[in-house]
Amino acid sequence: MRCYMIIICVIHDRAAFMAGYAPAAAALVARFGGRYVLRAPGGAWLEGGFGAAPSVVVSEWPDRAAAMAFWTSPEYAEVKALRNGVAEAQVVVIDGELAGAA
Repeated sequence: MRCYMIIICVIHDRAAFMAGYAPAAAALVARFGGRYVLRAPGGAWLEGGFGAAPSVVVSEWPDRAAAMAFWTSPEYAEVKALRNGVAEAQVVVIDGELAGAA
C-alpha cells in the first residue's frame, strides 16, 4: 500500500534551506523511490498551528518500508543535519491512497 510522508515546516532562513537541505533531500527522495506530490510555502492555518505561514511537503512512497528506509538512512541523517538552525519540522507518515486515485 502506498505511504505518504507529510511535513509541515517553519523555515527561519529560506535561502539557506533552499541552497542546502531542499536539493539534497529531493535527490534522496528520488533515490529511495519517493516522489513529491506537493511542495508549497505559505500555508494558512484554519485550526491549530505550528508557526506562521508554514511550508508543506507531501511525498508519496511505494510503501511504508520505502519511506522508513529513506527516513532512517545514514544518507538522510547527513542531509537532515542541514536543517539544524534553519527550519523546524513536524513529520508524519500514513498509509493509504489519495482520494480519487486509481
